[in-house]
Amino acid sequence: MTRYTHGHHPAVTDSYRRRDAENSAAYALDRLAPGRSLLDVGCGPGSITVDLARRVAPGPVTAVDSSPEAVDLARATAAAAGVENIGFRVADVHRLDLPDDSFDVVHAHQVLQHVADPVRALAEMRRVARPGGTVAARDADYSGMYWYPRLPELDSWMDLYQRVARGNGGEPDAGRRLAAWAREAGFTDVTYVAEVWSHSDPDSRAWWGGMWARRILESDLGRQAVAEGDATREELERISRGWTAWSRDPDGVFVVPHGAILCRA
Repeated sequence: MTRYTHGHHPAVTDSYRRRDAENSAAYALDRLAPGRSLLDVGCGPGSITVDLARRVAPGPVTAVDSSPEAVDLARATAAAAGVENIGFRVADVHRLDLPDDSFDVVHAHQVLQHVADPVRALAEMRRVARPGGTVAARDADYSGMYWYPRLPELDSWMDLYQRVARGNGGEPDAGRRLAAWAREAGFTDVTYVAEVWSHSDPDSRAWWGGMWARRILESDLGRQAVAEGDATREELERISRGWTAWSRDPDGVFVVPHGAILCRA
C-alpha cells in the first residue's frame, strides 16, 4: 500500500482546483466527443473531471478516488458547477469494482506516481476500457523539474520530496516511465507525449511559490517529514522561506515536465 504524499489539506486541494482539461489533459482532448463514456481515475477535488464531463455530455462519467474526502470534494465541485452527468465512488485503481469493457475513455491525471503498482493500475484501466477505446494518463517527473535561480532551499525541497514520496511507496519520476509501464500492462499501441507547466510570469510565480511555501509547512508532506525524521520543523521553515524568495525574484522560472500516454485498448 502507498500513502498519499500530499494529503488533502486545503493548501493542496485548493491548488488542484486550478487544473482543467486545457492545462492538464490537452493531449487527450481529441479522444473526447459528446456521448462518449468516461472514467476519471483519481478525480481529486474534481475540477478536471467537471471539465471533461462537459465535453462528453450527455455521455456518462464515473469519477473515482481512493479518498472519501476527495470524492466528497469532487461531488461538491460538480454540484456547484451544475454538471449532472457524473457518478462518484470511492475505489482503488488496483481493483476497480467496474465491469470489463465499460468506458470509451479512461483518464488518470497525476495518479500513477502515487500508487503501489502502476502496472497493475494500468492493467485495470485497460480492463474496463472498451476495445478500441483510449486509456490516457499523465504524470509529472520530479527529477526533470528545473528552476532559476538555483536556491539551495529548493534543492532541499526536491531532495525531501523524493525521499518522502518514495518512502510512501510512490515513484516521483513517473513521467518518464509511463510508456514502459503501459507496455508491461499489456498495451501494444502506445503514444507518448511530453508537456510542461511553466511558472515564470509574475502571477503564476507568485501563486506557485506561495502555494509551496504554505504546503511544505501545512500539508501531510511536511508532517510526515518531521514525524519520520526526514526533516525538522526549522528545515521546513527554511524551505518555505526559500519558496517565498523565489516567488519574488523577477527572474524566477520553474518548469514542471510531464509525460503522458495515449493507449489503445
